[in-house]
Amino acid sequence: MFETAELGREVPKAEYKKQVPLLREKLLAVQQDLRKADFPVILVFAGVDGAGKGEIVNLLSEWMDPRWLVTHAYTEPSQEEAERPEYWRYWRDLPPRGRIGIFLSSWYSTPVLDRVNNRISIPEFDEKLDRIIAFERALAVDGALILKFWMHLGKSEQKKRLKSLEKDPEKKWRVTETDWHHWRLYDDFVAGAERAIMRTSKGAAPWDIIEGGDLRYSSLTVANAVLDGIQKHLRKRTKLKEVAAQLKAAAKSGQSSAGEEAENTEDYWNKPVPRPDMPTIISTLNMDQSLSKDDYQSELNRYQAKLNHLHRESWGHKVSSLIVFEGWDAGGKGGAIRRCTAALDARRYEVIPFAAPTDEERAHHYLWRFWRNLGRAGRVTFFDRSWYGRVLVERIEDFAREEEWMRAFAEINDFEAQLVEHGIVLCKFWLNITPEEQLERFKSRQEIAYKRWKLTEEDWRNRDKWAEYEIAVHDMIERTSTSRAPWTLVEGNDKRFARIKVLKTLCEHMEKALKRLQKN
Repeated sequence: MFETAELGREVPKAEYKKQVPLLREKLLAVQQDLRKADFPVILVFAGVDGAGKGEIVNLLSEWMDPRWLVTHAYTEPSQEEAERPEYWRYWRDLPPRGRIGIFLSSWYSTPVLDRVNNRISIPEFDEKLDRIIAFERALAVDGALILKFWMHLGKSEQKKRLKSLEKDPEKKWRVTETDWHHWRLYDDFVAGAERAIMRTSKGAAPWDIIEGGDLRYSSLTVANAVLDGIQKHLRKRTKLKEVAAQLKAAAKSGQSSAGEEAENTEDYWNKPVPRPDMPTIISTLNMDQSLSKDDYQSELNRYQAKLNHLHRESWGHKVSSLIVFEGWDAGGKGGAIRRCTAALDARRYEVIPFAAPTDEERAHHYLWRFWRNLGRAGRVTFFDRSWYGRVLVERIEDFAREEEWMRAFAEINDFEAQLVEHGIVLCKFWLNITPEEQLERFKSRQEIAYKRWKLTEEDWRNRDKWAEYEIAVHDMIERTSTSRAPWTLVEGNDKRFARIKVLKTLCEHMEKALKRLQKN
């Protein structure tokens, strides 16, 4: 695989000086075009020590506008990073649309070095590579351009490069004992790299193997590949936008304006709610379950006390919890969350409501805003709405294309698997109510002054699409209720019953996690 990167190719100094000015001009021009584009550019640099990764990154930063380019290099995780899943720091650092992000020692470094040093087996190595494939696929299908460069040197050439650096008083600091350790393991390192490249060089994120013996050759090769990649992707995305606009215009012309006007004048209070023709998971729930006031108060005191104890124990063991609430409008999410937080130390929990994404959030992959809000070790985080908006509201309201929300099921399952593998207690609640109960709660909101703000036109529009949403909820539960991250369906017509079920389930999840920790 690496033979073509050991041919000793060079670019004469005069030719290099001739090419660089025009190349820089083109790079700056394409960078300006990129600023208006609907995708980010992700440049990944990996390879053998001494092959020029740092030098090329520095040149790209010099040749391009640094205001729209950011470089990230990773060493051992900081305490803040170690308290979250491994990929948190990579998601956190992803560039927004229109920008370029350069990644050195990225998500490839640890798996390859762990394999080279026999810290993981080949099946474990492959599992980590599969996670990389899923990560890059999620970014690529969302539109990102991913260009990956493996900077290569032969073993003798690498030794020569390291010795040359050591002899230079101004550069010898760059050579460490780790570099020489890697050189002694060169054959194992190359074998691990070859396996990683072969498995992860996919159509959406292929590898370019770059000969690193001559910096002039490698820098021109990489810069031209970046230029060509961005230009091609700009043309591709422009074409896709044109096709999408044509399809949208055709669909819009076929809609009936008369039907829209009739809907806007309908009496919301008396309008029947459409229901699915097929039975769904939530239609089988026993919605008549309830608790008396006395039983509720007794159970509330019991489970809030238990939750407080488990919360303090989790804090001591650095076990964090992520509690996700989804449900119908007026389903009782806020009330359930308040009954949970009443039992917790206010310094150690956070409630994060998610509504429509901000401009900054829309400039990233839809999972980005959820990754970046993951809590630190020992803390409890409540998400009022979550990443499931992708397969619910974005699906029903056509904010996401069918292929986008369909692939989101696998992306969500992978995301949640990473949370659980890291040791996070993940609880997912769907708070279910019937259309009749929802109408009563809407009426209550309308009649009570301090609740009136909660009732909006959007609530009524969502109610009109009850059947569509119920089918979407059914699909969501069926496809994302896994053994690692199961859904808890809460019968919410009776608020007291619902709140106790939430508290009890949360306590059970935290208790199981602490028991597993003690066994290990």
